[in-house]
Amino acid sequence: MAQVPIIQGGMAIRLSTARLAAAVASEGGIGLIAASGMEEKELRTEIRLARKLTGGKGIIGINCMVAARAFKNLIVTAAQEGVDLIVAGAGFSRDIFAVGREYNVAVVPIVSSVKLAKISEKLGASAIVVEGTEAGGHLGTQQSIKEILPEIVKAVHIPVVAAGGAITGADVAELLKMGASGVQMGSRFAASLESNGARFLKEMYLKMTQDDVVQIDSPVGYKGRAIRSPFSILSLEGRAPKPVVCDACLKHCTHSFCIIRALSRAQQGDVETGLIFTGANMWKIHEILPVKEIFRRLKAEIAAVAE
Repeated sequence: MAQVPIIQGGMAIRLSTARLAAAVASEGGIGLIAASGMEEKELRTEIRLARKLTGGKGIIGINCMVAARAFKNLIVTAAQEGVDLIVAGAGFSRDIFAVGREYNVAVVPIVSSVKLAKISEKLGASAIVVEGTEAGGHLGTQQSIKEILPEIVKAVHIPVVAAGGAITGADVAELLKMGASGVQMGSRFAASLESNGARFLKEMYLKMTQDDVVQIDSPVGYKGRAIRSPFSILSLEGRAPKPVVCDACLKHCTHSFCIIRALSRAQQGDVETGLIFTGANMWKIHEILPVKEIFRRLKAEIAAVAE
């Protein structure tokens, strides 16, 4: 069990790497490495580095898109490396449960409905992440986390982690009060010192306003929440550059643009031609902080609500 009921979202491409996951795990939360877009060798290296940085302590897992063609190979690789949990979203996989049983690794699907929550529990999920429309990246619903969380908490008997929109300790406390066993936070950790995003990307987070939050149609087949930028505007207008070459990285792709390359460009600091995923409340963040300070503030805010 985590000492602090906070899971750091697994943000691809390469925003959530060993340094961020280890920093979160060291503070008593659950740190996730974003496996999507990585090669198996790179993922092994990141997992081993995270373990080294934490001195072998703390909870380290991975997050991987079910939509990725390499999904099965990546989760098996992570399981072989002894991660504590595998979180999977952007689709639903039954294969993951067999991997979890074979390697004795906790399986935590990301769901947005009572139906998938119940199926996950029946198949052997150790917990589920319930993601509302406020979340960043690929969205499985247009319903608020506050609408879907209570009914899913009632429907299952395994721990439920709430995801979407939480920025402060007060946000975390509210979701815990609604029945969540923990809260997954992406945006707050994307805007951390240890996040693997380039300086220009993090500056974009701080400059954005609420009006800059948009939803695009991702080639993965889901809506994607992003920051209004030259690239996302082209996507909204149906004019995003189509792939010149294709690595066939997804099981199914509309080929409207190459999402792996677009997200990678943003991670490297190209905010003009890159796609910048964001949570609905990223605009409320005004500082890039070390993970240690983020946790200090979150715990103080949670405690203040409890008084």
